Amino acid sequence: MFKLYYAPTSPFVRKVMITAWCLGINDQIEMLESAAHPIQRDARIARFNPLAKIPAFQTVDGQFLYDSRVICEYLNAYAQGGLFPVAGNARWTSLTRQALGDGLLDAALLARYERTVRPEEKQWAGWVDAQLQKVSAALDEIEKYAEEFSRIPDDIGLITLGCALGYLDFRFADLVWRNHHPLTAAWFAEFDQHPAMVKTRPVA
Repeated sequence: MFKLYYAPTSPFVRKVMITAWCLGINDQIEMLESAAHPIQRDARIARFNPLAKIPAFQTVDGQFLYDSRVICEYLNAYAQGGLFPVAGNARWTSLTRQALGDGLLDAALLARYERTVRPEEKQWAGWVDAQLQKVSAALDEIEKYAEEFSRIPDDIGLITLGCALGYLDFRFADLVWRNHHPLTAAWFAEFDQHPAMVKTRPVA
């Protein structure tokens, strides 16, 4: 069995699990509970990842892998899947979409940590605003291409974007991002109903 340190609310863990589900190998992963936190280090996770961040993964032969980008590509190679195009413009487009989704998530997480982890008297509204501006810019970029997207999670770039939008719904409902991104909203409404997305929805 593979082993994965996880949290049910982590969008990066969700990305790994959607990848595994789409490849048909989700039942080969043992889920290990963790208490990942930006301040309080979980020594259990650090056994797999010295940064003590999730997802942290162990292969069957004992190799440790992190972060989600590496784990997802490993799983795709292991299962001989097609979630990572192998060459040409399709590969660079897919990886760039993955980077966009990961960047949106990084900014959203930094904004959330500022609001929920930093003591209230030390919180900086300007920092939150700057991170959410990145989120808005990423949404604008997604909107440019949303009509072209597949309606199923058959590509790591789209899986990552789907996880990013799902995380906004989960943690930033007040952004009401659909109001200004109708094409993205229409794409996500269908994409989000795929069984891999349904089965991995975050829970509080």
